[in-house]
Amino acid sequence: MSIQTIQQFPNLLTEQRPTVNTATAAHWLSRRPQTMRIWACREDGPIRPIRINGRLAWNVASIRNLVGV
Repeated sequence: MSIQTIQQFPNLLTEQRPTVNTATAAHWLSRRPQTMRIWACREDGPIRPIRINGRLAWNVASIRNLVGV
């Protein structure tokens, strides 16, 4: 048997941080993290991340706007 880790994601409505990582953004948008990375690479997705020291950071306000919250 393998032990699966269950990742808990914060609620989009109560999130206080200005940006989140790719896994959290993908969860909120019902996409796979790889889809988010492709959007970032091609710069053709509905939202674009900012890059902080080579890592992707997704703007929470943009995600809320896209989801309609």
